[in-house]
Amino acid sequence: MPRGVSSVPRPRGFLLRVVRTPLWFYHRNLGFLLGKRFLYLAHQGRLSGLRRETVLEVVKLDHEAGEVIVFSGWGNRADWVKNLRAGRALEIRIGHLRLLEPEHRFLSDEERRAVLVEYKEVHPLTWWTLARLMGLPGDPKNDDIGDMRAVAFRPSSWDVRD
Repeated sequence: MPRGVSSVPRPRGFLLRVVRTPLWFYHRNLGFLLGKRFLYLAHQGRLSGLRRETVLEVVKLDHEAGEVIVFSGWGNRADWVKNLRAGRALEIRIGHLRLLEPEHRFLSDEERRAVLVEYKEVHPLTWWTLARLMGLPGDPKNDDIGDMRAVAFRPSSWDVRD
């Protein structure tokens, strides 16, 4: 059986701290230092109803469609994916931009594949690294992309943070 995204264990210990480091920037209103490559997502917990947070890499910033697209490195197993399926996004931030209660949608299989192919073309070194670390397909155009989930966030209006 080929190694896929679902077989990659979630980070723990030191690696978990490294992965969660960008939250430190957003908690101190310094998210703009991370540029437009990262997205802060606050969402409602599906069981607790409490606010939950994560920082995700922006895979595509589609100005024409007015959407920001992110992927789940752990497919359907990611808590933020489960929470969005059951509830709603509370807030997203990218750089100086902030949106409360954004709309979101899960991308179709065709859309996911097209976005991954484009990402690999734009960021070949990052793709190569992520493919090795997370078991991503070497060629998203022809290989099985498994249960990777992609979400597009669409604002009704953006607010610039001071």
